[in-house]
Amino acid sequence: MASHDHHNHADHDHASHSERAHAHAPADFGRAFAIGATLNAGFVVLEAIYGFQANSVALLADAGHNLGDVFGLLMAWGASALVKHPPTARFTYGYRSSTILAALGNAILLLVATGAIAWEAIQRIGSPVQVTGTTVMIVAAIGIAINGFTAWMFMAGRNADINIKAAYAHMAADAVVAAGVVATGLAILLTGWHWLDPVASLIISAIIVWGTWGLLRGSLDLAMDAVPSGIDPVKVRQHLEALPGVATIHDLHIWPMSTIETALTCHLVMPSGCDDRFLSEAVEGIEHTFGIAHSTLQIERGEGACALAPSHVV
Repeated sequence: MASHDHHNHADHDHASHSERAHAHAPADFGRAFAIGATLNAGFVVLEAIYGFQANSVALLADAGHNLGDVFGLLMAWGASALVKHPPTARFTYGYRSSTILAALGNAILLLVATGAIAWEAIQRIGSPVQVTGTTVMIVAAIGIAINGFTAWMFMAGRNADINIKAAYAHMAADAVVAAGVVATGLAILLTGWHWLDPVASLIISAIIVWGTWGLLRGSLDLAMDAVPSGIDPVKVRQHLEALPGVATIHDLHIWPMSTIETALTCHLVMPSGCDDRFLSEAVEGIEHTFGIAHSTLQIERGEGACALAPSHVV
């Protein structure tokens, strides 16, 4: 172990970590992002054109939502490519955190677009315009097919990465929203109640906000280096304190390197010291138990007070 001041500092083999991280990474969804973004971009143009022709704010609301999804897919696609770039002298973790920024940007874009459409719908409720119900139904039906197919492409990876999960959730929600727009078009044809269109738009907006709130909160947590939701920091602390030879621990930090990778650093006070085998088994145990593949452990014999030992010190 290399000596660092009065501490013994050691880390695991970074080459083996890289191999393990790659083995646990989700499948490459670059093709799914490309197909999904292309299909949805084309549909946004179609929906906007016929939304204006049919005087349907519901179609325009869905077009605005889909436009946000296109930008979100493009950002997530770009982040999935950036995350593969190797670290540099300045960006020592590479560009892994770009996936977090993509998820956050996606959520913000959706909320901004939804707010604009909801405002237009509110203005139209008091003075509804004539809406072509048949056009609304046909265009929305096309949306069901496109969004449903895109959601299906992301289904396999939705539990592995918040960006994949966001893409899947948005596309699946879009398919449901499009079905609601079809129902609105049918209701307008049967009743002639054109005020149903802006009301449907407000309902769509509420659904979008409800579905996006979780993504916004989750991506904000990741951007603020919060412990990922799937990891219990109390259990991690208990696990480290129970390691053989460990008297106490301090300066424990757990944070996301990306939407799928987590890092950990901690000081272990071990009066009798340790060998490389202990460190290797410790970091492998952390990865196996908690899925944290990038751990750095600093060993202290407790001979001097560590400046980072107090719980309020970062």
